[in-house]
Amino acid sequence: MRLLSVFDEVYKTRSVSRAAENLDIPQTSVSLALARLRRQFNDQLFVRTAQGMVPTPHAADLLGPLRQALELLRTATKQQVVFDPLTSKRHFRISMTDVSHLEFLPRLVKKVESVAPGIQIEVLRIAPETAARLEAGDADLAVGYMPELDAGFYQQKLFDEGFACVVRKAHPRLASRVTRPLYRRERHVAIIAPGTGHGLLEQELKRLKMQRDVVLTLHTLPGLGNLLAQTDLIATVPARVAQTLARIAAVRLVQTSFPLPTFAIKQHWHERFHHDPGNRWLRAMVAELFLE
Repeated sequence: MRLLSVFDEVYKTRSVSRAAENLDIPQTSVSLALARLRRQFNDQLFVRTAQGMVPTPHAADLLGPLRQALELLRTATKQQVVFDPLTSKRHFRISMTDVSHLEFLPRLVKKVESVAPGIQIEVLRIAPETAARLEAGDADLAVGYMPELDAGFYQQKLFDEGFACVVRKAHPRLASRVTRPLYRRERHVAIIAPGTGHGLLEQELKRLKMQRDVVLTLHTLPGLGNLLAQTDLIATVPARVAQTLARIAAVRLVQTSFPLPTFAIKQHWHERFHHDPGNRWLRAMVAELFLE
């Protein structure tokens, strides 16, 4: 069972070190298991390349039968992989949007430090290859607004998010509420960072025939608070981002007199890791902190 588990993890991760992390065993044990497998099948099975440990054609042919055998052995022995957060040294990789960085990361890190001090977290940026990373095990979880990940992945809705406007505290024209004429006249920063729901916002403004005077477009959120605090620009961002900016920069929230759309923030994971104890624990942590 250990040999088959090593084969499966190396195939998924393309990495001896990642396989060792996921199996929570020393890297030398993975290397020894690979050597035994190579002798058993009289084949290299995995070849080290710039892209990682690439399987040979024979390894690709073996994948299906060996995974079936591994599942049968686990079922027959009722072996359960144990994940103990207090002692685990596992390295989790979470793909996040800029929005998630601001909202999730501080609270998640604080929680993990208190209940799983040996665990490491690496944050990856949401990108076109995020789906492939989740499938391969190069990312354990993806958190944010990512409608493109809905098909073929498990998901859990955490909460609904709306929009709010942000301006500097001493803005000369905007009080606590902005009307349609004021919104049209002001100079805007357009945020098109992944996960901000900017596409939904643009669709709603178009439906309302609300043409914005966009003078600056940003692909990321960092630095937005400082920019707004020093100009008379206005930005329409997810409500929780607006609240965070108001806490860390000299800016304030302004509500609109017209409706703006909402969107769902979810956590996503691939079905291959749905029953992985470590992945389940990580998902439970996120749900405990952010599920509404």
